[in-house]
Amino acid sequence: MKVEIYRMATDYDAPRKSEDDSESIEALKERVPDKLSGSSGDEDSDNPSSFDLPGADLSDLELDVVVLPAQQDEFTCMSCFLVKHRSQLDHEDASGPICKECAA
Repeated sequence: MKVEIYRMATDYDAPRKSEDDSESIEALKERVPDKLSGSSGDEDSDNPSSFDLPGADLSDLELDVVVLPAQQDEFTCMSCFLVKHRSQLDHEDASGPICKECAA
């Protein structure tokens, strides 16, 4: 006896509904924490506002950055101006060292 099984195509664009979808909007809002309140407490310490506005004036911020000079096994590519490891050196020309990525 041979049994044939037919499968219907699934429309992945169709909205999915389950028994849990019967909850009201108000019930869902109660379960989700209010993101607009400032009491979340899990904000990123490096970015307390959680996002930056384009064109925001950041001139009053002081940043503490430690700048290390290039090490013995590093060079600065004169094409992309990135500090790279000596293993990335392709060649040196009149302007200075060039990395493999810029030489390609």
